[in-house]
Amino acid sequence: MISLEELKKIVLILIEIIVTLLIGLLFTLYILRPIYENYGISFTGNVWVNWFGVAYILFVLYTLIFGLFIFKGNNLFKQRLTSVIFWLLFIGSNYVVFIPFIKGGNPF
Repeated sequence: MISLEELKKIVLILIEIIVTLLIGLLFTLYILRPIYENYGISFTGNVWVNWFGVAYILFVLYTLIFGLFIFKGNNLFKQRLTSVIFWLLFIGSNYVVFIPFIKGGNPF
């Protein structure tokens, strides 16, 4: 059975994910799209890949700010910051967002 503390933790993580995805969508549509189009990169194809890349980059920035400055002793942020998968996904999301500048088009 799930305790009330665990349930609170799960709800907070879900809120983090939903808010990050929503902000990532806004950044993708209103910031990344014009930047791509200014560089002659068509914003077509599986744009959701770019959206998740942007959202994850924002999630990492959020985790760094909160984990290093605001909630220094929080185990959740410590676990994220020391996770290999967390950083590998960050590298992958940077690849997804910035590779269109190198290739000259969105490969996704």
